[in-house]
Amino acid sequence: MKVSVYILLFFLSFLMLSCEKDNKYDPNEAHPVQKERINGFVQKGPFINGTSITIAELTPDLIQTGKTFSAQLSDNKGSFEFRQVELSSQFVELKADGFYFNEVTGERSSAQLTLYALSDITDKNSLNVNIMSHLEKARIDYLVTDGASFNDAKKTAQKEILEIFSMDKSDIKESEMLDISQEGEDNAILLAISVIIQGYRTEAELSELIANISTDIREDGILNSTVLGTELINHAQLLNLAMIRENLTNRYNEMGLEANIPNFEKYVQIFRDSTDFEFTGLIDYPEYGQHGENILFAGKSEYKTFTNYSMAAGLPAGAHLKIIMKGGLWYYEVAPNGPKNWTVSAYNDKEQSQVFTSTESGK
Repeated sequence: MKVSVYILLFFLSFLMLSCEKDNKYDPNEAHPVQKERINGFVQKGPFINGTSITIAELTPDLIQTGKTFSAQLSDNKGSFEFRQVELSSQFVELKADGFYFNEVTGERSSAQLTLYALSDITDKNSLNVNIMSHLEKARIDYLVTDGASFNDAKKTAQKEILEIFSMDKSDIKESEMLDISQEGEDNAILLAISVIIQGYRTEAELSELIANISTDIREDGILNSTVLGTELINHAQLLNLAMIRENLTNRYNEMGLEANIPNFEKYVQIFRDSTDFEFTGLIDYPEYGQHGENILFAGKSEYKTFTNYSMAAGLPAGAHLKIIMKGGLWYYEVAPNGPKNWTVSAYNDKEQSQVFTSTESGK
C-alpha cells in the first residue's frame, strides 16, 4: 500500500512538471494581446496632423496576417492613438505616411514620407515611429527569416545602425521607444541620426537615400556603398546644428510645448570626427565661368588689366561663401542677367573693398 502511494505521488508530480513545461511562455511564438490603448509619436521632425498610420498584425515570421487598425495623427506633435486593439500575435508593424516638419530647414515638407517600425508589444502601450525604427526594418526581416529570434534581430539591427554613424551604446532603448523631444543620450542619438539622414535633401532624395541604405545593409548589416557613406558625411559636415536646435525649439513652442531637445550635437560631431566615409563636399571653383576665366580658380594667379573675368563657385548643399575683394585696382560691373546667386555690398571707399556673399547653396 505504501509503495502504491509513492507511485501515485510520483505520477502526480510528473503531471505537474509536464503542465508547467507545456505552459511556459515562449516569446518567439505568437500570443494573443489585448490593449485598451496604444499611443505614441511619429517623428522625423514631428509628423503633421492628418498623417495616416496603420498597425498590422504579424506572424512570428513577420508576415502580415491581414488584420490591421488604421488611424490619423491628431496634432502637429505627431501624436497617434489606437483604442481597443485585440490581436492574435504580439508582433506588429507600424506604418506612417504623411508630411513632416523638416528640422534642418525649419519648414514643413513639400512631399510625404513613409516610415515603418516593427515591435513586440507584449509589454508596451506606447511606441514611436522614427528614422531608426525605419532603417532597421529590412535587416530585422532578413535576420528573422534566417532563423534569429525577433528580440535578437532587433538588438543586432540597432547595433549595426549605430555603427554606420560611428556610435556605440550597448544599453540603448529599443528604437520605437526613443523620442527626439526628450532629454537623454538615447534620444540624442536618434535626433543626430535623423538630422544626418535629412541633411539638405529634398523629400524625394531623402526617401531614395533611406531606401538605398536599407537595401544595402539588409543582408550583412554593413553599409558597403562608399557612395552612400560619402553622401552622409558630405551633408553632416555642413549642418548648422545651432539652427536645427532653434528650429525644433521654435516648432514645439508654437504648439505650446516645452520640448527638452537632447544633446544631439555631440553625436553629429562624433560622426564627423570618426567616420571612415570620405568627405568630398568641397566648394568647386571651375577654371571658367559664364564671362570668361574664373578669378577664384586655384590654378591661376596672374591676370591682365583691361580684361573681363568671371567669379564663379559651385556650392554643395548647405555651403555658404563670402568673397572680399580689396585693393582698388579693379572694378565690378553687372554682366547681363547677373549677378547669379550673389549679393554684392556697396563699395567701401575707405578700405577699397567690396563683399560678395552667396545667397543660396546647392548651386
